[in-house]
Amino acid sequence: MDLVPALEEPLKKVLGPPTAKVMAEHLDLHTVGDLLHHYPRRYAERGELTRLAELPLDEHVTVVAQVATARVLKFNNGRGQRLEVTITDGSGQVQLVFFGKGIHKPHKDLLPGTRAMFAGKVSLFNRKMQLAHPAYQLLHVDSTEDAAEAVGAWAGALLPIYPATAKLESWKISTSVDVVLPSAQEAIDPLPESLREGRGLVPLPEALLKIHRPHTKNDIEEARARLKWDEAFVLQVALARRRFADTQLTAVARVPQPDGLLTAFDAKLPFTLTDGQRKVSKEIFDDLATEHPMHRLLQGEVGSGKTMVALRAMLAVVDAGGQAAMLAPTEVLAQQHHRSITEMMGELAEGGMLGGAEHSTKVVLLTGSMGTAARKQALLDLVTGEAGIVIGTHALIEDKVQFHDLGLVVVDEQHRFGVEQRDALRSKGKQPPHLLVMTATPIPRTVAMTVFGDLETSVLDQLPAGRSPIASHVVPAADKPHFLARAWERVREEVGNGHQAYVVCPRIGDDEDEKKSKTKKKTAEDEAEKRPPLAVLEVAEELARGPLQGLKVEVLHGRMHPDDKDAVMRRFAAGETDVLVATTVIEVGVNVPNATAMVIMDADRFGVSQLHQLRGRVGRGSAAGLCLLVTEMPEASPARARLGAVASTLDGFELSRIDLEQRREGDVLGQAQSGVRSSLRMLAVIEDEEIIGEAREEATRVVAADPDLERLPGLRTALDALLDAEREQYLDKG
Repeated sequence: MDLVPALEEPLKKVLGPPTAKVMAEHLDLHTVGDLLHHYPRRYAERGELTRLAELPLDEHVTVVAQVATARVLKFNNGRGQRLEVTITDGSGQVQLVFFGKGIHKPHKDLLPGTRAMFAGKVSLFNRKMQLAHPAYQLLHVDSTEDAAEAVGAWAGALLPIYPATAKLESWKISTSVDVVLPSAQEAIDPLPESLREGRGLVPLPEALLKIHRPHTKNDIEEARARLKWDEAFVLQVALARRRFADTQLTAVARVPQPDGLLTAFDAKLPFTLTDGQRKVSKEIFDDLATEHPMHRLLQGEVGSGKTMVALRAMLAVVDAGGQAAMLAPTEVLAQQHHRSITEMMGELAEGGMLGGAEHSTKVVLLTGSMGTAARKQALLDLVTGEAGIVIGTHALIEDKVQFHDLGLVVVDEQHRFGVEQRDALRSKGKQPPHLLVMTATPIPRTVAMTVFGDLETSVLDQLPAGRSPIASHVVPAADKPHFLARAWERVREEVGNGHQAYVVCPRIGDDEDEKKSKTKKKTAEDEAEKRPPLAVLEVAEELARGPLQGLKVEVLHGRMHPDDKDAVMRRFAAGETDVLVATTVIEVGVNVPNATAMVIMDADRFGVSQLHQLRGRVGRGSAAGLCLLVTEMPEASPARARLGAVASTLDGFELSRIDLEQRREGDVLGQAQSGVRSSLRMLAVIEDEEIIGEAREEATRVVAADPDLERLPGLRTALDALLDAEREQYLDKG
């Protein structure tokens, strides 16, 4: 690898082992290059030089003055001490105060008669102007002219404030940056010159200099614009190379027979497909018909009919002589998919059985908790090719699972699977199988381009006919307790009309949970944050004894035995249970069209996308859905604003934008992989949509012309840095 020696220099050699150790352990910075890419979070303005007589209150100022007096005072019965320093510049005087352990250095430095520059925020204490803990720099200068120059340079500067840790303050990082900054001149530019010049971006060494030591705000803007482009472009090149490599792989083209299984299935559908389902199906069938593996991400709201689209793709592959596997994140969901797919297919799913239709196949389920005999039979059906479709959990990935001819892998709820799991299943094909990744979490376009940039994207954005609108309301339990009482009345009314309801709680509620909840949150918005989140077991008991007395209430949570979970779900699906009190295990895939109401307790403890997912469980039949978001958060809190946003729109893409803006994108990218997250220091996925889109186009162009980047050594180096072993592996498995 063509590495840049100056930037690869270990910090240990440059800064010394003690500082380097702290940087490595607390900031994950190991080389000169790492430190140069540790950018300031913001810049403090020292303010223009101000005469003491004209100090403005509550503003950051810089003054040049002489120490008149300095004394240490004790307070708090002698347990605390503070240093008070009076400074004067001839026009007036101001007091400086330093507290606690912070007094030793200034007590030594600021002796009467010393001249220095002081920077800090002006406040009023006992009706006197003061600066608390100001930054200062002693002026050891011989002539007045030198002093004037030093003062000018120091006062107008933009002080970089770095992301720091308790062990390493921002100014220490700043001093270390001063040591390595000369090496920035040797940074090799990853952007092709034509691209850089065409977009008016400054060269990389200049950008690094300006981001760390700007003279003006314009310097910062220029540097940021440049560094954002680097991040977007290098990442998009990595993804473009993945896509390019995929086009070089060969796969078996899977074209359905004209009058086979798919035709028979479509003929017996009791409804017509939506335009969206037709359009997306066409994109998928076109991909399946090529001799390169499909890599497609199918995004669709909860209930938009993704499963139907995926099933038709699986039937097309079975028609063409291959097998299809669907990977689900939980046993409950795998069982549910198996049930709904066999129901949708009817006799077409009874291949090899009496009563099976002419073009039929076997649909098998494979999960970890199956009995030995059933499991053996399922494995046999897969290896002989008897089973055209298999639905399973990660049990599908185990070594002993073998396929006759795996042609398509469908991954449901992508974010719950590591890339390794996806990869392990794909490696079971004799040639790379086609891949369809589904998610019900709407992903804004930019995040899709960044996280799933190696996948083509299809979006299902219209709900199938017969789906009902969902009304959502926030129930402020603390401000208006009668609203909560009304919520339980609404649940009784729904049940009275022959429907069913969910009550969702953030916690299961047993001793193990209690211990976890004892670790209090530091930032309590109010009392509501201080108590542990509401728990399924407690809430179910209270409801059965109180507001929902006489109704049949059951509980469902992740720690129940799989058989018990399945039995509870079956009873609920059959309409034997009125109210299901559950954790988020119902978030994905539970389909009960008769459930029309959902009450989410402590709704503020869930993320925006999660609330949207949960809400999608009601209104799946012909009756309208109702979702009540119960919270004890005060009206003006950010949590209430978030819930208000969820209640105000059913557009998942709009909500995912709100969600992203409220969380930092680190979390969102983090759900896919750590590599990309840690490489985005400057780029904000939502704000920089335009840059990411343009970078993707440029990257695709560059890679098409020069796949191995032989003519762009700087770009190769930057890629090597981005794709260290872990990330290279991640992208290879995408």
